[in-house]
Amino acid sequence: MHGHYLQTEPARADVDASGQSLLLEFGASWCGHCQAAQPAIRPLLGDQPQLEHLKIEDGRGEPPGRPFRITLRPTLVLLRGGQQLARVVGPLSAADLLPLREALAK
Repeated sequence: MHGHYLQTEPARADVDASGQSLLLEFGASWCGHCQAAQPAIRPLLGDQPQLEHLKIEDGRGEPPGRPFRITLRPTLVLLRGGQQLARVVGPLSAADLLPLREALAK
């Protein structure tokens, strides 16, 4: 999924049960930082077609990212089998996403 942000995050049990790599992107469509991060994120997703990507609305007093301890937007959390492999906050360049690429290569 590359478009809109989900208003409700998936259940943690569903995330934990996923056997594949899952990239959760916490942000908001109205957030300038989130919009600025999209040009860096798109190539990563294009290079990783097997990667499931969920954009989850986080902000304006809503609690969705709290189980993942999200405090800044955008935050990308890479999970596999419910285990966090990497986390990136506020990416603006491909270099900022290196922790995600390295974790995906393992």
